[in-house]
Amino acid sequence: MRAPAGLRLDYLSAAEYQAAQWPDVLGVATFSGPPASSAPSASEIPVAAINMPLLLGTADICEVWRTELPVESGQRNRVRFRRSQTLLFGCIALAESQIAPAAGSSALATATAQAYREICTTLDALGYPHLLRIWNYLPDINRDSHGIERYRQFNRARQEALQECGRATNGNVPAASALGAPSGSPLVVYFLAGRSAPTFIENPRQVSAYRYPPQYGSHAPVFSRATLLRQPDTLMLFISGTSSIVGHRSIHVGDSAAQTRETLANIGALLEEANRVEHAARFSFATLACKVYVRRPEDLPAIHAELQSAVAPSTRVIYLQADICRQDLLVEIEATGLSPLSGAA
Repeated sequence: MRAPAGLRLDYLSAAEYQAAQWPDVLGVATFSGPPASSAPSASEIPVAAINMPLLLGTADICEVWRTELPVESGQRNRVRFRRSQTLLFGCIALAESQIAPAAGSSALATATAQAYREICTTLDALGYPHLLRIWNYLPDINRDSHGIERYRQFNRARQEALQECGRATNGNVPAASALGAPSGSPLVVYFLAGRSAPTFIENPRQVSAYRYPPQYGSHAPVFSRATLLRQPDTLMLFISGTSSIVGHRSIHVGDSAAQTRETLANIGALLEEANRVEHAARFSFATLACKVYVRRPEDLPAIHAELQSAVAPSTRVIYLQADICRQDLLVEIEATGLSPLSGAA
């Protein structure tokens, strides 16, 4: 995936990344943990290390974000970042075992609030006010503790921290994903931010997540279905984690293949909506790079077959084992798309 003088995304093995020696890397997310011999340089490049097994391909994957512009690294509190003139990649990891819970709160809720406060204050201090895309990985996402599901704890803490920092919690909010990592993993949040605001995209087939009814928790999730970033020569589309939800209800419960088809229908609707909102856009399944989260490894063949029938042969797709935010969902897909602007070289 390529954007001249703009943001680009590559999925590579750790060895491929090591061999590339790119000078313009903004940040990296690794899955299954970075091998010690080939991990990105921790002293210069922010690395979000996600404890999440890969289900196909190599034993390790680097998700590499780069910009083809000069970059500089830094750290503010516990947020490590790298930035160009217009874009910033950052990440933070907090282990619940090292968190002293706030009064009446859980370690996860306290860690979430701390992470989001530090992210917001970092962006405010550095002058990158617009969150474009956020990835959240929290352990035991569906487990109950303190009388409430941990995902709902996370949603409440995220929303309250954003409000405390003067940020929107509906409407103009970033694309996002929230997935469950294995027990004992840290809370890991990584993100992209910019100096210019993106366009926020909603799915006409779905209720906006920030308008979910109270049956899904006292505090709704804070994300747009997609965000669209205009660059000098290209448009980049960030599609949030997407599942088999129509309106606000999960459908095709228990059927991984049908859930995958419905998820792809939702992604197709988002592509159409992005093309409608931005007349210069030409997004399609062929323009996407996808991350597919699979709850049950035994469902991978059915999910893989549905993906293969929908995307182009050249589309890069990685498959990860993860718990989904709703216990009745078996698959979630996120994607990043690129569309050249007319007249771009």
